[in-house]
Amino acid sequence: MSKIALVHDYLREYGGAERVLEALHEIFPQAPVYTAFVDSKAMGKNWHRFANWDIRQSKITQLPFYKKLFSPMRIFAKWAFEQLDLSEYDLVISSSNAYFAKAVKVPNGKHLCYCHTPPRVLYGYSAKSNWRSNPFTLFAGNLLNHFVRQMDFVAAQNPDVFIANSEETKLRIKKFYKRDSTVINPPIKIYDQAKTFFDKLNKKDLADFTQQKNSSYYLYVNRLAKAKHPELAVQVASELNLKLKVVGDGAMLEDLKEMAGETIEFLGAVDDKKLIELYKNARALLYPVEDEDFGMVPVEAMAFGTPVIAHQSGGPKETIKQDRTGLFFKSLTVESLAEAIIDFEKNFICKPLQIHQSSKIYSFTTFKEKLQKLILA
Repeated sequence: MSKIALVHDYLREYGGAERVLEALHEIFPQAPVYTAFVDSKAMGKNWHRFANWDIRQSKITQLPFYKKLFSPMRIFAKWAFEQLDLSEYDLVISSSNAYFAKAVKVPNGKHLCYCHTPPRVLYGYSAKSNWRSNPFTLFAGNLLNHFVRQMDFVAAQNPDVFIANSEETKLRIKKFYKRDSTVINPPIKIYDQAKTFFDKLNKKDLADFTQQKNSSYYLYVNRLAKAKHPELAVQVASELNLKLKVVGDGAMLEDLKEMAGETIEFLGAVDDKKLIELYKNARALLYPVEDEDFGMVPVEAMAFGTPVIAHQSGGPKETIKQDRTGLFFKSLTVESLAEAIIDFEKNFICKPLQIHQSSKIYSFTTFKEKLQKLILA
């Protein structure tokens, strides 16, 4: 029987990459998870998802203040992952984004790297923080990134097989790493719950559900960080006097509250049960994210029949069908998003069942089948 290990950049937040890691762990529940470090406090209420796993941390944890200085310490991350002893494993699947999980060495087995994206901060894409606005961090960051880019390219030659989470990421892997990759989209675990919901609806129930959605609230779900542009959703909803529920935490929270009108409600982080209800009952999801790698949130919303108004860039261009499952806006400005919402209000015909059915190809079952087929190839 094959011995399998999973490797993940680090565990200090809960986002799309961690949802993929959960899916991988569900497929391979006996596999230990190697990671640079764990910050259970930073993960907050989501730590319970991982608390009982067999998690093994790297030598990064021997450095002082690694939980606070993890970003500049990526200069040591490649070395830390290379030091992990994975010689006993027949198959290692790394889950890599901003750190160096892909740098692990698998001397006696096969190494598959599930790449969420080459590190955004290294290759000119918007990042979580506005580090370029400060002259000191701009100079130090650019200097550090120059060396880390070279390390990242070397590390990217380690995996036997690259898996990209989207066609967008596949292009980035080819551009920055000179490597081919196979696209396997992330698993949308709540699809099965959405399918059960729609399967129970008769014709009248579906009509009532559609009518209810057409008079409901708008929804924003994501980290409250610069690259996600939550300020656009909040500003537009305030100016158009639209009811908006904001789900997520982040450094921008207080600034967003200051600019928000009376129709904006901040819910913070919510559990999966609450999130499903929010998706299910929303009129539309606002997704003003710049150059998204894949974007699990729009697909989760569409699984429950909720259309998406998204910026026309990155992964959402692959998952959203114009005028069928949502609308795009072209410029990351209040004016452009407002025009899209007004167009949506006037012209979009919401067909929740059709929108739900478009998300079937992103189910956990599909993800598992494609991954197992690739492993056996």
